[in-house]
Amino acid sequence: MKNFTARCGATLAFGAVLAVSAASAKAADFGGNCCADLEERIAELEATTARKGNRKVSLTISGHVHQAILFWDDGDERNAYVTTNDTSRTRLRFRGKAKINTDWSAGYRVELGFRAARSDRVDQNNDDPATTVDIRYTSWFVKSKQLGEIHVGRTESSSQGITEIHLARSKYASKSADPEDYGAGFQLRAAGVAGAAGLSGLEWRRILKDNGVQPGEGARGDHVYYKSPSLAGFRLNAAWGEDDNWDVGVRYKGKLGDFKVAAGIAYGEANEDGASICEVLFDDDGRQKCSQLGGSVSVLHNPTGVFLTFAAGVYEDENATTSTAFAGAPVDDEHTFYSFMAGIQQNLVPLGKTTVWGEYFDYDGGANERTVDIGDALNPFAGNARIWNSGVQVYGIGISQDIDAAAMAVYVSYRHFEGDLTVREDGTGNLAAVAIEDLDTIMTGAQIKF
Repeated sequence: MKNFTARCGATLAFGAVLAVSAASAKAADFGGNCCADLEERIAELEATTARKGNRKVSLTISGHVHQAILFWDDGDERNAYVTTNDTSRTRLRFRGKAKINTDWSAGYRVELGFRAARSDRVDQNNDDPATTVDIRYTSWFVKSKQLGEIHVGRTESSSQGITEIHLARSKYASKSADPEDYGAGFQLRAAGVAGAAGLSGLEWRRILKDNGVQPGEGARGDHVYYKSPSLAGFRLNAAWGEDDNWDVGVRYKGKLGDFKVAAGIAYGEANEDGASICEVLFDDDGRQKCSQLGGSVSVLHNPTGVFLTFAAGVYEDENATTSTAFAGAPVDDEHTFYSFMAGIQQNLVPLGKTTVWGEYFDYDGGANERTVDIGDALNPFAGNARIWNSGVQVYGIGISQDIDAAAMAVYVSYRHFEGDLTVREDGTGNLAAVAIEDLDTIMTGAQIKF
């Protein structure tokens, strides 16, 4: 009898629990089907969640947003613009890989850049150049631990970034080797001439190898790119593409006692129209033929945070001597630069590293076919002229503060541009040195990663 009573009690208790659970489920369902509601919610979450296309190849989404305020003074006019800092523009990156076996793997990289009021194109008359989305990378690769890796598609070359190797945190805000990134889109102003009459049709970047890119520096493009395995910190690189454009280089990254060291050097040639390293057109048929050598070295002392970066490059345009624009003239076909940045980075506050730096850039350029029109503020002749030679010097200082908890960094940097220019009149060969007003810029902004 006791067992029977106990069994009955247990049965009644279990039934009560089931009844309460059923009632609760019914209440939560608000009269609907609980499973159907759950499936609908799962479908909504799936629709708003980034997913891989398959289970074999990984997918990683990353990038950063980088916006800033650019203050400028061209000697007569001054203003401030909100821009994308093109030193490290806003971008969205998709990367993935899959393991084939113990030695081989394969993968891909797709990366887009976003420029809104880009800092290297704003000028006195345009605070909002066209917003652009550019394809930085779209490539696949295969990699062997023993043999190295090959990338095919829009990707880097051996000389891309070769003059911009830098170990300190200041690199996202300011690259001493590349002053075009912010400020070089502003129009040159004739010294002592106020208002619109003093503005030239030439921008600062047009007297920097005609395209603003420092001599010796390469570019991303449609390449087949090879990277060797690392051996004692050294890695060989070679690239070919863009219709007979090729370059080779070597890079190093390692530690020497208390010092962290990164360095690289690369040589390249291009022989056809559209080649990524030749952007000065001298050939009368629109074809290009140039060669260049560039490199940089960056050293960081770990205990103190003191760092030094040096870069240099030379570019030679072989069509300069045959161009009809300079027929019979002893034209200079060589462009050179050097730059350095020095500073210190330390954990001075709990937020993250503080970096302080100073920088200098010096460019000496030869002949440049860029036309200086009749009536231009920098053309003293009765006819059109061309750039005979030019020089640009940039001095800068800056400070940045990492905010580790937000994967963010804020900064402010100052740059002072000085330039000199000699123009040659078409048809006569007459030369004239023209004076240019200095340009001052201050950039302050933030980069946040995701």
